[in-house]
Amino acid sequence: MANSVDVLNQLLGHPPTALHPITYNYLVPNMKGLQNFLEAADDVKPATLEPDLSQPSDDPNAPPTPPPSPKEQQEAEPAPITSTEDPNEMPSDTSAVNDPVKPGSRSASKNAMEVSIFTAATEAFSKANTNCSIAESLDRCKEIVALAKTRNIRVRGYVSVALGCPYEGPDVAPSRVADITTSLLEMGVDEVSIADTTGMGTAPRTRELLRALSATGIADQDLALHFHDTYGQALVNAVVGLEHGIRTFDSSVGGLGGCPFSKGATGNVATEDLVYCLHSLGATTGVNVDKMAEIGDWISAELGRSNDSRAGRALLARLRP
Repeated sequence: MANSVDVLNQLLGHPPTALHPITYNYLVPNMKGLQNFLEAADDVKPATLEPDLSQPSDDPNAPPTPPPSPKEQQEAEPAPITSTEDPNEMPSDTSAVNDPVKPGSRSASKNAMEVSIFTAATEAFSKANTNCSIAESLDRCKEIVALAKTRNIRVRGYVSVALGCPYEGPDVAPSRVADITTSLLEMGVDEVSIADTTGMGTAPRTRELLRALSATGIADQDLALHFHDTYGQALVNAVVGLEHGIRTFDSSVGGLGGCPFSKGATGNVATEDLVYCLHSLGATTGVNVDKMAEIGDWISAELGRSNDSRAGRALLARLRP
């Protein structure tokens, strides 16, 4: 298996063909991780960040392209709109304006990288996951953010087990999550993803947590929600977040993922399921859900695992003869 630096070099040096900028998220668990990221990014020629969209890649080392849609003529989905005037409109990716290799570049035609840092809402999970206390993890995060900002790199923070911990149980204090989130934002993190790592979250507790975050003065646009679907509650909780005013949600194609420190935890809510749900509510995402279903089916087959997206499987059954 390729290590993280090899993957980073591949993505920056041989970007896939795409009509819109792609932002790649690079998880940095510590200062060494960020330093490795910067060294790898500095080795890439800036010109390679702009792929030629008119020709398919003939690089034999480039990742395979998912198969084309079985639907002959797919009507184009509307482009994502970032206006806050319409509550049904979902934000497009705004992080691609930063170029981590050449700071200060604002070309929308370029792909981009961002880094992610993480801490936890319980001491037990923090010890198991990062071998340090919450306070120590925040100190580590602070120095990572400081260095990243000197290079104009966007930073995303995660607060794990915000709605339930495998060691301390489901009752995680919303006030603690709010305090940690505030600390991350104050140190310069651009966006904080509130993570239900175990999937223990329920609609009432999600609503209570969001109200606590708002009461602390945290703006909805500074937050994202990250729901694992272990107990089948991810979509319900996402709708609660949507009604509260959150417009950024994490998901994984085909429902990939899990957590090694949370026994039985499944992957994030499937992208196909989330997008289908959002579209059914009248939201504009700019995502072609049929294409997304194809990708989920393709990557699941590549990994030799079942496709955990119910919407994805249903869409493919309808599209294929």
